[in-house]
Amino acid sequence: MDAGFSSSSEKVRSRLRRPLQEVAVSKSYLPSMRSTTSFVRGSSSRKNLNFDRFIPDRSAMDFDRAHSLLTESRKEKENAAASSPSKEAYRKHLAEALLQNRTRILAFKSKPPAPVESVFQEVFSDSTSSHQSKSAKHQRYIPQSAEKTLDAPDLVDDYYLNLLDWGSSNLLSIALGNTVYLWNATNCSTSELTTVEEDFGPVTSVSWASDGRHIAIGLNSSAVQLWDSSSNRLLRTLRGVHQSRVGSLAWNNNILTTGGMDGMIVNNDVRVRSHIVQTYRGHQQEVCGLRWSGSGQQLASGGNDNLLLIWDHSMASSNFAPNQNQWLHWFDDHMAAVKALAWCPFQSNLLASGGGGSDRCIKF
Repeated sequence: MDAGFSSSSEKVRSRLRRPLQEVAVSKSYLPSMRSTTSFVRGSSSRKNLNFDRFIPDRSAMDFDRAHSLLTESRKEKENAAASSPSKEAYRKHLAEALLQNRTRILAFKSKPPAPVESVFQEVFSDSTSSHQSKSAKHQRYIPQSAEKTLDAPDLVDDYYLNLLDWGSSNLLSIALGNTVYLWNATNCSTSELTTVEEDFGPVTSVSWASDGRHIAIGLNSSAVQLWDSSSNRLLRTLRGVHQSRVGSLAWNNNILTTGGMDGMIVNNDVRVRSHIVQTYRGHQQEVCGLRWSGSGQQLASGGNDNLLLIWDHSMASSNFAPNQNQWLHWFDDHMAAVKALAWCPFQSNLLASGGGGSDRCIKF
């Protein structure tokens, strides 16, 4: 019966063991008041330190500090009358700094050794800090495919034309042949604004005003139409501005600037009957890029003659002699037609310009 009970207990004990764990050798239980053995680091043999658990360990005790703690109360009584409050405060502060608030006199075991930082902890801390620094920097995601694709038949294949413009009311104007369409980016709806006659088309440029309601349409016949997109109503037609097609447009409040194939740049005040108010002469070929600065005082123009010109709003043809230069700055660094123009929104004197296929450069 004892043998069967012992064998069953051994089986239960074996089931409770965890795999790959160190197992201590079983010994018979003997109650004792003696302490267990300890290993001394650096020696190959075991040393039995048979200290009773209630007797303090003299090797772990600081006798000078113990003596100071035992005689402290007696010294306080002797020096109570002679010491001043400032000296007493200084003594307490000095005792706290030296003793570090340690009040125990007897020590029953040695202090554990100080932890040693391992190489793995340094590597882990370095990897953690690098991971946190990487996660702190938010990387911008740039999709590799188009979010939306619109079918655009009859889009005129001509580099010098400006057939696309996005207004402040979230309407995208697209010129397809003789027709101008409006695409609403909010609800993805499409509507037709106008279709010009064959004698006047195709449409060569479109540009929204700052209010997001009025739109200018340049035609191949040199005319410019002004439309109200909210009511699909033609407001007026500007004639006699250019001698050939109008390929570029730019708004500056109530001033509509037009650039033609004749190399002329004209400012038109759409509020008055005689709309032509200023004319800029400088390009020898078609003007294919126009952009006003944020202040509305400077105009950048790019042409098929590879020139980039900067004009001042006050520099009009009426203020200059026929042979006198009108431009404020003149750049000929590009090797192809200059069409892409953009002013810096926070630095008014900084302009970016892009050249055509033979140039393939963006210059600032």
